[in-house]
Amino acid sequence: MGLLVVGSVAFDDLETPSGRRENILGGSASYFSLAASRLHPVQVVAVVGDDFGPEQDQVFQGRAIDLSGLIRRPGLSFHWKGEYGQDLNEATTLETHLNVFADFHPDLPASYRSASCLFLGNIDPVLQMDVVRQMTARPRWIALDTMNFWINGAREALLRVLKEVDILLVNEAEARSLTGERNLLKIYEKVQQLGPRFLVVKRGEYGVVLLTPQGHFLAPAFLLREVVDPTGAGDTFAGGFMGFLASAPDSDLETLKRAVLMGTVMASFTVEQFGTAGLESLTDNALHGRLDAMRELIHLSAR
Repeated sequence: MGLLVVGSVAFDDLETPSGRRENILGGSASYFSLAASRLHPVQVVAVVGDDFGPEQDQVFQGRAIDLSGLIRRPGLSFHWKGEYGQDLNEATTLETHLNVFADFHPDLPASYRSASCLFLGNIDPVLQMDVVRQMTARPRWIALDTMNFWINGAREALLRVLKEVDILLVNEAEARSLTGERNLLKIYEKVQQLGPRFLVVKRGEYGVVLLTPQGHFLAPAFLLREVVDPTGAGDTFAGGFMGFLASAPDSDLETLKRAVLMGTVMASFTVEQFGTAGLESLTDNALHGRLDAMRELIHLSAR
């Protein structure tokens, strides 16, 4: 059964301490699908404009990524311009041009509506709910990403869709804004009351916290000598995490822990290069080498 992502395919202009890039491929659905497709076939629902051409199409070719749901409209694609200072944990948005994304209304192809796993990327919660309603049967997993813009500006719509969600993936600031709590255990209690049974808190260079009814798990970030561009790290994590869950027969705590490690390692390749280049060039040997190193890093034998 399929793994469906609904989000954005975009162009980014970026400046970090490592350099500048213009008009590079970005968007939540791009990072997610390139990561998840290493583990499980992915179906993409997004919208692009006339500027999305063969060069961008080629990035997705030869991978287990179905672009039947990628709508092509006259006009320009979503375009984001941002910069990072020495603190790479937070970007400063300089310009946002929604372009064809402003009128995006997801219409799932019939073959997508029975997907067993659904990832709702960081878009208007009204659209997220519309996607859930288009599914012919409830997916095994529904995961959702959001941000403070929606938490503060579309809270009622967000609360409605959260009732349908199994897994919420947010950063620490977003988790605090959503719940009004600062302590992670109290945050998790509030999140459970809103609907999701599982909470994944992304903490950038400090790793990831997974909170579940069966127990909790803290994973460090993969140690790197240099971070070039953190854009897309969270969406890459989500792709590795959901791709692993979609490919796994079990849904116990150990499976979720392994999914966290997969997402963490995937994200480590994204941040080493600008845009999606790290995921495009990723090899199985490199991926599994870092997974082994990550397992060794967190392993502690009993005495």
